Amino acid sequence: MPKKSRKNVGLIGLGIIGSRVANAVRQGGFHVYVWNRTPRAAPNFLASPRQVAELCDVIQLFVADAQALFDVLEAMGDVLTPNHIILCNATVGPEATLDAARIVQGRGGQFLDAPFTGSKAAAQNRELVYYIGGDDKTLQTAEPVLKASSKAIVKIGKIGDAAVIKIATNMISAVTVQTLAEAYGIVKGSGINPIALSEALKHHAVRSGITDTKLAKILNRDYEAHFSLKHMFKDVQLGIHIANSLDIDLPATTSTAGAMYGALTRGGADEDFSVLGRAFQTEDLPPPLYAPPKPELKNAPTPEKTPEPAQVAPKETPAAAPIPAPALEKKEPPRDPTDDELRNVGIKLPEPPAAPVAEKTQESAPKPEPGKPEPPAATEPKPEAAKTEAPKTEAAAAKKTTDGKPPEPAKDANGTPGEAARPHTFVRIRRWFGTGSPN
Repeated sequence: MPKKSRKNVGLIGLGIIGSRVANAVRQGGFHVYVWNRTPRAAPNFLASPRQVAELCDVIQLFVADAQALFDVLEAMGDVLTPNHIILCNATVGPEATLDAARIVQGRGGQFLDAPFTGSKAAAQNRELVYYIGGDDKTLQTAEPVLKASSKAIVKIGKIGDAAVIKIATNMISAVTVQTLAEAYGIVKGSGINPIALSEALKHHAVRSGITDTKLAKILNRDYEAHFSLKHMFKDVQLGIHIANSLDIDLPATTSTAGAMYGALTRGGADEDFSVLGRAFQTEDLPPPLYAPPKPELKNAPTPEKTPEPAQVAPKETPAAAPIPAPALEKKEPPRDPTDDELRNVGIKLPEPPAAPVAEKTQESAPKPEPGKPEPPAATEPKPEAAKTEAPKTEAAAAKKTTDGKPPEPAKDANGTPGEAARPHTFVRIRRWFGTGSPN
């Protein structure tokens, strides 16, 4: 195994960017030792992250996500020393970045938050831009390695701050490309050659490097990955996660995440994230598979029909014996309650008046002698008169004298005393029985 040297640089993660950064650092005069989760035919490929740490003091990490970052640091184990500088070039968000820094510093090593911006072409041309969060002294030691693959190094602040800036800038890129794809869609749908959109943007304030490169890929339907859709989708999700922790709404970013998810489900995970434009290129999709109808042949023999099975009449089910209807209970017609029934339920009624004298006189009157005409019968009061006098009679019957004597008997229309009328009693009782006892 080669000896450890200050010119040795370790690099873990040989993806689209990591493999090109390794070449750039070699061109910068360093001895580069690499490792990747999937073995690659690359110079100085080692067996494990631990071996990389044994040979190199400065190690760049271009892993895909937070879990891969923690797995690599765990694999290095106790090999890390105060001389080691771990450059976290992965986009994993501030939380995972701070956790990784604590792991490295807990083993005595040094840590820099160093995400980058730039795609495949920038890495190949040594034109990446690094955002740095961490100690200035640590950056001074690692700066020659970073300069080998970059055109600028931007100091942001403490560890974790650079991770936030990286997420924020990627959110702008994602939303810009989604808007660019939508603009392409309405231009194309309006029957205008989409190349006109490219020409118009050359003289527009919104023009940028990303509009030039991504619109060209959409126009040419060239979705070879420079920055894969799955990685951009991961960064957008990190941005939404940060916003949720801050109670901030991101309507444009959230909508873009939905469009990206749709592109992922259509198989664009490993393609460039400009594949968002394919949503407006439906004519390029293969037609659905179907069986074409067979042509009808003239004078073709008619296929024999399969005789239908004879239908068997269902057996008649004997009718069930009719269920006799229940005998209806005979109910007596409604009637007015008697005075005794009313008293039994606690209703107070006026005492019945004494028999009038007229009745006794009438009963003791002698019978007419035979042969003599009967005296004329007393005329009954007219119904109208009875109705007119009823309220007064009721009022008189309801009252009692102060000495406890019963009221005087009622008189008919001619002034003749007769039987005390009590129709008010039943009227009042009917009302009580309908709404409850007045007591």
